[in-house]
Amino acid sequence: MSGSQSTVAITVVVLTLNEERNLAACLESVAGWAADMFVVDSGSTDGTAAIADRFGARLVSHAFDTHAMQWAWALGTLPIRTEWILALDADQRVTPELQQAIVAHLASPGAITGCYMARRQVFRGRWIKHGGYYPKYLLKLFRRDAVELRDGDLVDHHFHVSGALKKLRGDLIEDNRKEAAIFDWIAKHNAYARLQAQEDVSRASRGRGEGRWFGSPDERTTRLKMLWARLPLYVRPTLYFIYRYILRFGFLDGKEGFVFHVLQAFWYRTLVDINIDELRADERQQIAAAQAEVSHRSG
Repeated sequence: MSGSQSTVAITVVVLTLNEERNLAACLESVAGWAADMFVVDSGSTDGTAAIADRFGARLVSHAFDTHAMQWAWALGTLPIRTEWILALDADQRVTPELQQAIVAHLASPGAITGCYMARRQVFRGRWIKHGGYYPKYLLKLFRRDAVELRDGDLVDHHFHVSGALKKLRGDLIEDNRKEAAIFDWIAKHNAYARLQAQEDVSRASRGRGEGRWFGSPDERTTRLKMLWARLPLYVRPTLYFIYRYILRFGFLDGKEGFVFHVLQAFWYRTLVDINIDELRADERQQIAAAQAEVSHRSG
């Protein structure tokens, strides 16, 4: 831990499930300067609880459904005393520079209601600097009375904040040590692919707004997702990989970057497309069966 030892009026909330490999680094980066720390756990059987206790974080148990629903429960139920909340995943940690930026912001927040911070993705021990993957800005710091979540986010949760926003200096390092073995990374993303497909199909049916090219990082992401949805299945993962690995110099990330960009940009996105194709086929079969039933009854 670096910087001043005095605490600032901020509450850190972390979601966990068997995070003994990640949690210590996460809590160590905020312990001593954050006024309160909560760990919302969904049934860990490893050393997660002991680590939370060691760093003085209060552990609260709650069954997990989706990330968005878990965050909504946490923000609406925990006895949070501060106006500002820093929402972290267990595999994320605050750099000293980001800590200083947070402390400086809280000293004079003005009309700001939320802050973005740059995520530094680490994969198998290597910082993924290229491929358009850095910096990716995440909204992680916000006023508790200005934030909302959407139940439709089945994979990546997003905090939606009304009001003025700004970016902070410094990085939020994301390094999931539970995925050091590639088998674990693939198993996790295999499960995520089905959820992502369900989310994409649902978003298409709802016709959610298209965001803005020149809006906030989240609004630009929404705009890109709508553009992505109009591209042909199976073609778009190839285009995305070429964009990231060649046009955005992903090859400069070495062998770890090659594995990451192949898996994350091509393999995972192809798996999502396969699941979308299956979901659409199931929907067509259901419609055909319903039409056949109507025809039979009226015949």
